Amino acid sequence: MLTFLSAHARTLAPPGRQSAVDLTREAAAARDAADPLAGFRARFTGTDDEGPDRLLYLDGNSLGRLPVETPAAVARVVEQEWGRGLIGSWSSWIENATRIGDALAAGVLGAGPGEVLVGDSTSVNLYKLLVAGAGARPGRDVVVCTADDFPTDRYIVAGVAAARGMTVREIPVDIDGGLDPAALREVLDERVAVVVLSHVAYRSGALADLEGITRLVHDAGAVVLWDLSHSAGSVPTELRAAGADLAVGCTYKYLNGGPGAPAFLYVRRDLQEQLRQPIWGWFGQRHQFAMGPEYDPAPGIERFGVGTPPVLAMAAVEVGVGLVADAGIGRLAAKGRALGALTVALADEWLAPCGVALASPRDPARRGSHVTLAHPQAWQLTQALIDRGVVPDFRTPDRVRLGPAPLYTRFVDVWDAMARFRDLLAGGAHERYPAERGRVT
Repeated sequence: MLTFLSAHARTLAPPGRQSAVDLTREAAAARDAADPLAGFRARFTGTDDEGPDRLLYLDGNSLGRLPVETPAAVARVVEQEWGRGLIGSWSSWIENATRIGDALAAGVLGAGPGEVLVGDSTSVNLYKLLVAGAGARPGRDVVVCTADDFPTDRYIVAGVAAARGMTVREIPVDIDGGLDPAALREVLDERVAVVVLSHVAYRSGALADLEGITRLVHDAGAVVLWDLSHSAGSVPTELRAAGADLAVGCTYKYLNGGPGAPAFLYVRRDLQEQLRQPIWGWFGQRHQFAMGPEYDPAPGIERFGVGTPPVLAMAAVEVGVGLVADAGIGRLAAKGRALGALTVALADEWLAPCGVALASPRDPARRGSHVTLAHPQAWQLTQALIDRGVVPDFRTPDRVRLGPAPLYTRFVDVWDAMARFRDLLAGGAHERYPAERGRVT
């Protein structure tokens, strides 16, 4: 255990250090009063409880809250479009994938019209684009990813490589500090076809340099495929400005599309006609309703479709995307950095003396919108926090991950959550919880 603590000593502020930031609850309340995004909180369910024992939800980076408008939006599709319109509603449903994709492109991702498609899961979209990207680099037989990418990303990379007779190069990374571009540069050569990377690391929140790394991969003649699951809706993802090739991401975290919501994919416009994805479904067919005998890919982004999009779920996604677009990514990112900075400052002041270490980049400019803390008993701490009305999540090996979503989380919510964290640590309440780890998401 001493090895664990010494390995993280560099990330800890000295115990008892006086922060330059006013860490009183009154100061947090004053920041809420001046928050230009404060009005969005009322547009989510479960945010009207002001009691001292209220639920403090800090897991928006895993599953976003339910927007107030979503039930009515889904009900309208069910009752009117399906219930009354029946098959006559098909003409509007068939455009959902591209219409909502364009809204995502303009309001969230920094992409152009016709570059984003909504549908399928993040895993399926990653598979489609990875195979398409590898096919666009004939003669190259290496796929690069990092050893700390989200598990499904690494599994899919391994599966595609095995099926195509390719080699996987996994870059070792600091699980707290994220990818070092110099380490990536060392593995890039004329054999590399595709590089798969996360924009925001799922465990630590470390933020990668989207533009700089894209340029580095391009200099090696390879294609880069970004996973935006922990960045879309929380930090700027200027895909067009960065020259990004391909990207995927989910819509149920910061985009508040609901559990199991369909994901999205992005393909830069000038690449679309060069790529052929491996799942040849009728929604990717040029003349869909001709029911022809052979597959002929549709022009543009629609060639990356497969089957009928989940119409009911997409109604929820549209509401969530609209809220994020209304708030503005710039304002969301600024508040996310401020919420994270408050979390870190309170952890330094209250939790570090009890052996809690920062397991995220300290510089807010190098972090997404979640903060991760390390402790040998992180699993027990997570369970104790949940029982005290604070909802974080646990990540291996020994991390508590805190995700205050800027659309609906207040500064006083962070302050109160960290105060409960401090009190349970000081009282040793977590010691009563078993060390066994159950299923986590």
